[in-house]
Amino acid sequence: MSSRIRLLAKIVIIAVLVGGFSFFGLFKAWDYLAGPKISIESPKDGETFSSSYIEVKGTAENVSLLSLDGRQIYAGQDGVFKENLLLAKGYNIIELSAKDKFNREIKLKREVVLK
Repeated sequence: MSSRIRLLAKIVIIAVLVGGFSFFGLFKAWDYLAGPKISIESPKDGETFSSSYIEVKGTAENVSLLSLDGRQIYAGQDGVFKENLLLAKGYNIIELSAKDKFNREIKLKREVVLK
């Protein structure tokens, strides 16, 4: 009977260790599995400007390539990016896109007006 208990105890310990390592690995890899994330702090969607020179700023996570209106930009180590942009008179669409190292892409658009 004690050999069965020892065998059962070994199986339980191995199962707990394998489960723990699997959970830890999934936890550490979650950011890579979730894909790229971007957010734009400014400008706000629908915002109106009187000056044609504006600053686009926000944050990016899990990104290997970041572009603003088709032009590559860079984020700092903390993921924060700031980029100056020149608006045309009237209605403008600003597009920010990000790709991760697995080539998954996400895009955000902001529509702004220059008076």
